[in-house]
Amino acid sequence: VLRRFSVADLAVFQDYRAREDVSRYQGWSAQSDDEALVFLRRMGSVVPFPRGEWMQFGIADRASGVLIGDIGVCVAADGRQAEAGFTLSPAWQGRGLATEALHATLRLLFEHARVGRVDCVVDARNTASLRLVERVGMQRISSADALFRGEPRIEHTYAMRRADRAKR
Repeated sequence: VLRRFSVADLAVFQDYRAREDVSRYQGWSAQSDDEALVFLRRMGSVVPFPRGEWMQFGIADRASGVLIGDIGVCVAADGRQAEAGFTLSPAWQGRGLATEALHATLRLLFEHARVGRVDCVVDARNTASLRLVERVGMQRISSADALFRGEPRIEHTYAMRRADRAKR
């Protein structure tokens, strides 16, 4: 399930976000506990879908409520489209949970934020994430050379339009 963060999530949040194998393709960096607490508190109370700003939802195990990852969204300043990105703790990967969370996020963005399109930008080397965005029905719309953390890479942009989501 998608839910708000709480300060009780700190240990789990820090555990998976400190892992190099988790952060390798992410735009965020590991934080100190104090920085993470500020982030968790802010995300726990932010109004959903602020335009022009990233916000995060926690992804929690439905049965236990334990935090297992997070999903970030940024609605463009004009409100017409959004970008989403996801992180899942390795202990919970391979069970379809990130797919379920991305489906839920797409639904929220199309129904509540009323965007017309949602994009995901994925490093070409991140094969698991490429499979995930394709599994939810997103289509690759572009590829571009990029510089990320001082290293060249190729980024694929995948998109889903509101009309395409309605067909699913």
